[in-house]
Amino acid sequence: MEIEVEEQVDRLKEAVGTLPENWLAWVIVALVVLIALYVAYKVLAGGGRRRPKEVSDLAIDVMALGSQGPPPGAPVLEFYNTPVRLAAVVLAPAGRVRELPPDEDLADTFDAILPGLARVVDTHRPLVRRWPPQMSAKGFAHTVFQHCRLPGEGGKGSPWSTAAGLFKIEGQPLMAALIVRTSQPTNHGQHIIEAPEGWLACLRVKGA
Repeated sequence: MEIEVEEQVDRLKEAVGTLPENWLAWVIVALVVLIALYVAYKVLAGGGRRRPKEVSDLAIDVMALGSQGPPPGAPVLEFYNTPVRLAAVVLAPAGRVRELPPDEDLADTFDAILPGLARVVDTHRPLVRRWPPQMSAKGFAHTVFQHCRLPGEGGKGSPWSTAAGLFKIEGQPLMAALIVRTSQPTNHGQHIIEAPEGWLACLRVKGA
C-alpha cells in the first residue's frame, strides 16, 4: 500500500513538472476573467429584468387627447354640474393579487364607477388605459396626477380636470381615474376619491 502511494505522488510530481513555470499565473488570470464575465452577465441580466418596470409607460399626454369640449346630445357627463367630455379613463387593480375584469366586462366596470358611465364611454370614446396594481387610493391618485399632468396649477384655470380613486365592483375594490374636459376653463382641478360613494359627489350622468 505504501509503495502505491509513493508511486502516485511521484507521478503527480512528474505531471506538475511538465507544466510551464508560469502556469499558476495563467490559472489566476483565467479565474479573474471568468469572474468578471459572470458579474457582467448578472448585471446585464438583472438590468434586463428591471427595465420593463422602470420604463413602463404610465404617462398620458393630456394635450394629445384633443381640444374638444363635451359632445352634443345625450348622455351628458357633468363634473360639479359642468358638462364635460370624458377624454381618458385609467383602471388599475387594488392590491397585489386582484386583476382587472376582461375587456368584455368593462361596461359593468364603468357603471360600477358611476351609473351610466358605460354609455358615456361608448359615446365619448375616451382613451382607456390599464395600469399595474395600486396599493392605496391616495397613492394611485397622486401617481395619476404625476403621469397625467394637467395644464396650469393642476388643471385649475384650464378646461381640464381629473378625478381619481377607489370604486368597488361586486364588493371588490378597484382604482379608476377619469380625465375630463369642459368647453371653458374652470377651477375644478384634481380630486382624490377615497371612498366609492365619492364619485357621486362630483360626477353624474344625465340622459343615459
